[in-house]
Amino acid sequence: MIELGLTRIQNLLQKTPQTWKAIHVAGTNGKGSICAYLTAMLRANNISCGRFTSPHLIDRWDCISINDHSVLEAKFRHYEDLVKTRNDRLQAGATEFELLAATAFEIFEAEQVEVGVIEVGLGGRLDATNVLKNKAVTIISMIGLDHQAMLGNTLEEIALQKAGIMRAAVPCVVDGSNPQNVLDVFESHSKQAGAPLIYASPESSEFAQSFQGTFEPHQAQNLTAAYEAFKLAYPQYAQSAGILIPAIMNMKWPGRLQTLDITPLVKKPREVLLDGAHNPQSAKVLAEYVDKHYRVDHPPRPMTWVLAASDGKDFAEVSKHLARPGDAVAAVEFGPVDGMPWVRAMKTDTLLRALPHESLSSHHDAHQDVLGAIKWAVETAGDGPLVIAGSLYLVSDVLRLLRDGKA
Repeated sequence: MIELGLTRIQNLLQKTPQTWKAIHVAGTNGKGSICAYLTAMLRANNISCGRFTSPHLIDRWDCISINDHSVLEAKFRHYEDLVKTRNDRLQAGATEFELLAATAFEIFEAEQVEVGVIEVGLGGRLDATNVLKNKAVTIISMIGLDHQAMLGNTLEEIALQKAGIMRAAVPCVVDGSNPQNVLDVFESHSKQAGAPLIYASPESSEFAQSFQGTFEPHQAQNLTAAYEAFKLAYPQYAQSAGILIPAIMNMKWPGRLQTLDITPLVKKPREVLLDGAHNPQSAKVLAEYVDKHYRVDHPPRPMTWVLAASDGKDFAEVSKHLARPGDAVAAVEFGPVDGMPWVRAMKTDTLLRALPHESLSSHHDAHQDVLGAIKWAVETAGDGPLVIAGSLYLVSDVLRLLRDGKA
């Protein structure tokens, strides 16, 4: 269940100190990557940090990390139990996400981190993470149409919800490549909130230019936003590019343009591209990457896809960026999401109805069999390229299959 509002989590955390400072990250796309870049920068300078992102990738507790290592299950369950007991005693009625955020904040305090890198769950203004007390800097990444039922039907309405993380005298870094109507909303709200606004642009960032030709445009944009925020939070390390560059180059962020070896699952050498693109904007970015790196023949090389989506997503709009004439598609439903019972997979018959059947070379209804979908795709693709995409929850299922050795 998703229910926005700050009252319940404020009640839960009323006696929990927040001695650590926070870098708060909102946006539609790129939030997780920005958090990963920030963590790499902080750790490269030996700054102790916690990170809270959602959703989790494999286990429910891996959404909380200390110094770039997932918190141990035993520690997570100890503080989760503490928070749940408090919730019952206070009759706070907290949602699953509010309990999770409160657990993260308790762990950060117990671990005495210097800074917490916090990703907004949904929106910004009324998201549980907006209970943060000591924001050093805020970041707003690229804005797109997503979660319209809760955030608004226009980019301007959604942008205003995201802008709600701004605080007086706390600088806010925004992705300068956002449409002008979105930037206008940020500009107006920053003046009302008294929050200095900084526009992140790779073209004017010497640091970002160090990665020219290495990163895709959207990656450079996210990296620039992270670097600008890092400099604002830690100006004393502003000139540490020599330390930061190798840290960024060695950073791994699963499920984002990730080349993954699935040989253990299919019993023969095979790599796939794994990406959590789940809305039209991120699907367009993935399609541009695929065009650049995979559809390089003339005529363009056909692709094989394994696709899933969360129920309620605009899958027709997502799939039109991905599936092209001559491509093959396996539709599949991801499994239940631990700790997030409100998340449901879109049914495969709905997924398939959104695809242009007449132009596909083949398609397959895998129902709830993720491994079966992968095996069908491998056989169908032959030695051609294969992409697994459409949902971070599908990414989770694939990574979990690999970890558990379920072939």
